[in-house]
Amino acid sequence: MQELAAKYQLAQSIYHIKILSSSNIINKALKELSIPRKYGISIVEVRRKVSNKLFQKIIQETAGPETVLLEGDTLFVMGDWGNIDEFIRNENLELIEDPDNKSFLSKEIGIAEVVLMPDSKLASIKVRDIGFREKYNVNILSVHQRNQFIINNLPEIKLHGGDSLLLQGAWADITRLTEEDSESGWVVVGQPLAEASKIPNKEKAPIAAIIMLLMVICMAFNLISGVAAVMLAAVLMVLTGCLRNMEDAYKTINWESIVLIAAMMPMSIALENTGAAKLISDGLVGGLGKYGSLALLAGVYMATSLLTMFISNTATAVLVAPIAMQAAQSFNASPVPFMFAVSVAASMCFASPFSTPPNALVMSAGRYTFMDYIRVGLPLQIIMAIIMILVLPLIFPF
Repeated sequence: MQELAAKYQLAQSIYHIKILSSSNIINKALKELSIPRKYGISIVEVRRKVSNKLFQKIIQETAGPETVLLEGDTLFVMGDWGNIDEFIRNENLELIEDPDNKSFLSKEIGIAEVVLMPDSKLASIKVRDIGFREKYNVNILSVHQRNQFIINNLPEIKLHGGDSLLLQGAWADITRLTEEDSESGWVVVGQPLAEASKIPNKEKAPIAAIIMLLMVICMAFNLISGVAAVMLAAVLMVLTGCLRNMEDAYKTINWESIVLIAAMMPMSIALENTGAAKLISDGLVGGLGKYGSLALLAGVYMATSLLTMFISNTATAVLVAPIAMQAAQSFNASPVPFMFAVSVAASMCFASPFSTPPNALVMSAGRYTFMDYIRVGLPLQIIMAIIMILVLPLIFPF
């Protein structure tokens, strides 16, 4: 979208104007003011600061006929500078030379390119007679016609088949255009909803960081339980608007991992209830216990490391954890170093592309083969195993 904005030269065409307390347009709807007819310019967006006791946020609204202008609003205006200067002087407004945020792209508002088909119903019709703002609540920012980008005097431009229109509005309204393109003879270029999901909600970043920090503090100092801290943080993220809606929240959840872990938990419980975990742990203790605690720890680590090469690291940790716990109890040793050995070994599997999500994510992007992971990952995995087996007992004694 940044490339699209640069292509249509929007940065050089949009002016930012602030409504002062002495302005003549305060508390008036745009349809009452008839600004395009009177001044030959277009107001494409209204940006407004809203404060409450907790925080301040900025509301972005696509300019429509029913939009009411208030004191302190910032207007995004397009048109010839001479007309805009007259508008500022006549209505007691102020030009903002260097606004805090020049971009009009957000999670709510965006731009899209629409191409008119040769048999489009809009062919041979002037922009002012189309009624895009009234029908679809979107604004026409620019027209690409005969290798020219037309921005000034847009209402008088007559459209032709093959013209490209740059539209601005709420993502939901832009998406509506794709549902009518076959009947109206236009094509919306790209996927608006996919583009909207790429825009970071930068204004909410400080709030999200504070919530995350509070969650970590609660968990680190055991102020509340870990589950309660995570759930409370998730709820606060939604309530404060860090997530646009619940649909965004659901999309951030890795359902594959949740289903996998949930499916492996009964397997782990079955290992304990049937005595299989005790049988395996007794085998480890009987085979390696006579060589000491370090040998038993090495056996648990290597078993976990080997298993996680074939199934995911989360599933491996769930399966091996009860076995390691039984082995530690049978050997009358502290279970802490053994449990850490399981978690570290399950996380440090570099010899397989399927063990951890990062390994799988970079496989196609880097065009790696399975043998690439073996050549580079296996030596690293062995080195880390030796280091961890020697270091863990020093940090967490038996």
